Parts: sequence; C-alpha cells; structure tokens
Amino acid sequence: MLLKIEFESDVPIYTQIKNQIIEGIALGLLKEGDEMPSIRQLASDFGINLHTVKKAYDLLKDEGFLSVHRRKGYVVTKNAFADDNFIEKLEKDLQPILANAYSRGMMQDEILKICEDILHKFKNGE
Repeated sequence: MLLKIEFESDVPIYTQIKNQIIEGIALGLLKEGDEMPSIRQLASDFGINLHTVKKAYDLLKDEGFLSVHRRKGYVVTKNAFADDNFIEKLEKDLQPILANAYSRGMMQDEILKICEDILHKFKNGE
C-alpha cells in the first residue's frame, strides 16, 4: 500500500495518513495481521515529524484499526465496529456534505449512486 501525502492540502498530515490506512483496509490492501511501517520509517520516508505519524497510528489504535504487537510494532486489526457512537458521528459528518450536494441541485438518485459506487469499490477492492 502506498501512502500519498499532500503537503499543500488543508487536511492535516496525520488525518491524511489515518484516512488512507482506513481506505487501504476497506479496499483489502491491508489485511488483519499486516505490519505497518515503523513510525520512524514512515516519518523518514515522508520527511515529516515522528509525532505526526504517531498521532495517526494512535488514533487508528484507539478506533480499533491497529494494535501494538511487542515484536512487530503496529499491526492491522479488525476491532473497529459501527457502534451507536460511530453511527451518530457518521450522521453528523454526512449531514453537511449531503446538504451541500442537495443545495447544489443534486437529486437523491445521483447522491445514492455516488455512495453505491464508493461502497462497490471497497467491496471489490478496486
């Protein structure tokens, strides 16, 4: 799996790393038990601060996507699930995005098609 950091983006680097790792898991590019690059290695590869990578990894650990193995370091786990708190946050995050699309005149069918295409991509590992 290749991570791509956009240094000019408004999205913080730790968020970019976190989001791309979650997408890698959703696409099946990262599987349970896969070892992640060490914090030091990833920071060195991108020329970023160690704490930036650690923050991303720690957030992924807190959300159940990574765990710390004594000998392997951070590894992919499948302990993340959609509990009530996640569903509530999902609705909160989606509301402004859907409001924006709806206000621009997009119809429900168009919006649902985009959602279906994204989910299809994850299901088929595309």
